[in-house]
Amino acid sequence: MELGNIIAVLGAVATFLFGMSTMTDGLEKLSSGRLENILERLTSNVIKGVLLGAVVTGLIQSSAATTVMCVGFVNAGIMKLEQTVGIIMGANIGTTVTAQLLSLGDISSDNIVLMFLKPSFLGPILAVIGIIFYMFIKSGHKKTIGQIVLGLGLLFIGMNTMSTAVAPLQDLPEFQAVFTAFSNPFLGVAVGALITALLQSSSASMGILQAISTTGVVTFHIAMPLIMGQNIGTCITALISSIGASRNAKRTAMIHLFFNIIGSLFFLVALYAGNALFSFPFWGATMNMSSIANLHLAFNVACTALLLPFNRQLVKLVKLVVPGDAEERELSVLDDRFLSSPSLALEKAHDAVVQMGEFARDNFLLSVELIKKFDAKKLERLNETETALDKLEELLDNYLVKLTDRALTPEESAKVSELLHTLSDFERIGDYAVNVSECGAALHNRGIAFSAQAQGELDQLAAAVNETLEKTIACYQSHQRAVAVQVEPLEEVVDLIADTLKNRHVERLKTGECTIELGTQFLELLINLERISDHCSNVALRVVRQTASKDDKIRIDSHAYTRDLHHGGADPEFDQLFGEYRKKYFAPIAQDSTAHI
Repeated sequence: MELGNIIAVLGAVATFLFGMSTMTDGLEKLSSGRLENILERLTSNVIKGVLLGAVVTGLIQSSAATTVMCVGFVNAGIMKLEQTVGIIMGANIGTTVTAQLLSLGDISSDNIVLMFLKPSFLGPILAVIGIIFYMFIKSGHKKTIGQIVLGLGLLFIGMNTMSTAVAPLQDLPEFQAVFTAFSNPFLGVAVGALITALLQSSSASMGILQAISTTGVVTFHIAMPLIMGQNIGTCITALISSIGASRNAKRTAMIHLFFNIIGSLFFLVALYAGNALFSFPFWGATMNMSSIANLHLAFNVACTALLLPFNRQLVKLVKLVVPGDAEERELSVLDDRFLSSPSLALEKAHDAVVQMGEFARDNFLLSVELIKKFDAKKLERLNETETALDKLEELLDNYLVKLTDRALTPEESAKVSELLHTLSDFERIGDYAVNVSECGAALHNRGIAFSAQAQGELDQLAAAVNETLEKTIACYQSHQRAVAVQVEPLEEVVDLIADTLKNRHVERLKTGECTIELGTQFLELLINLERISDHCSNVALRVVRQTASKDDKIRIDSHAYTRDLHHGGADPEFDQLFGEYRKKYFAPIAQDSTAHI
């Protein structure tokens, strides 16, 4: 083979892959998140999931992208592991659309209409139309459509150029020997998987196989293992996306892998055993673009039909392979149908904000446990809850913005504002809990630990913060002023403890009794615990303000109210509660001023 042909093949492959990437990116842009919303909502049963996965993947032309969406949804806690099985199976069917389009290259007719459908004619026409839209329209859907059309045109041009460039290979004994080696099914599967994993697109590797089929060296028993390997290789994208995700998100990626491996193994054994017994007449038949596209479609449909009845068993299998308890966080239902009744929508949003507070409290408790004794499983559960908390914040933000478009009374508008501020406070508390967990991980990774006395100080502070958080959630959920007024004196005691421990920390640093490494972590913990109580104060203060009488000055100046409380004498109830909490949490620390870190 001459150097010119080699360069032509490489250029054709580059054009083909660029066209594939350009078209897929354009299709994903055009969906603008709508396909994700459809996937999220319409997965009530596995049959719907298969149809949905096939349609969505057929539209965006990437089974990997569809599976990655599923991994993201499961990681965010908005889709259950069981819901993804059907979508993933359907994605394998939807990804065959590209191969069917490329099979237009086999059209052979003098009919002028059919001739225009051939890639050699259609590719340049689409590329010209696409480049006009893409270059001369600044933005909007038309530009995106131009990108899609340009990508499809380049796809056809690359395919046609590839087919022409590889034509001389059919007479080379070495080329024929390479494909003869693929008669070994395990080698064929391995090569198909490797090429697809490198390209991260089964559609792209399928297109290359279709182009090579024009040489006449690709037979059924060579194509079949390669197609099976391509299905396995495309799983690499989802597996990569699941790194660092929740346990169930990892399981979602594993479903994609196991589905393709089990299907490939079953049909590999069935076909080769069947051929050994019955000598199938099609075994050595030469494949062209159309027959490869049809084989790809038939194989993926057959795999889905085979494994669909065993979707629950597939879920059980991945749970065995990725063991452990994955705590799935059920998110509060924020149905758009509630928006027609603002009062009901506000009630549902309030419930969701309470749930955010509970998530933040759960993570705070886990983070404190990680300081005392590090546990990787607890850290993973904390991260899963933090992901759910962030997703719930996003859902609430969008929901409340939609609600503001309705005709709201002044009281309802004020409630929306209060909800937005409160969910922000709970989300920040969750972030500070993550910061505390990171301190625990840092101590574990460095093999250092606080002394028993220092740990005792932190335990006292954490206990005070925990009660502050519990009372905050309780008063917000029930809207009781009697509980809300207990938060501010507790928060003042937390500040007192934190300031005392900071001063002791500085003194120990001066005398060299504390290492810089331990001291840094200790100070970081104090800051984060104190800030958690600050956000609790914000939430409780809103409840106090909302439940106050009309002439209460708290409605006018919240800062003046808290300033007066903290200076003493303004509120006997505050002074009494502050004294009780001071005795409960600060007194044990004050008695021992010689603690070391």
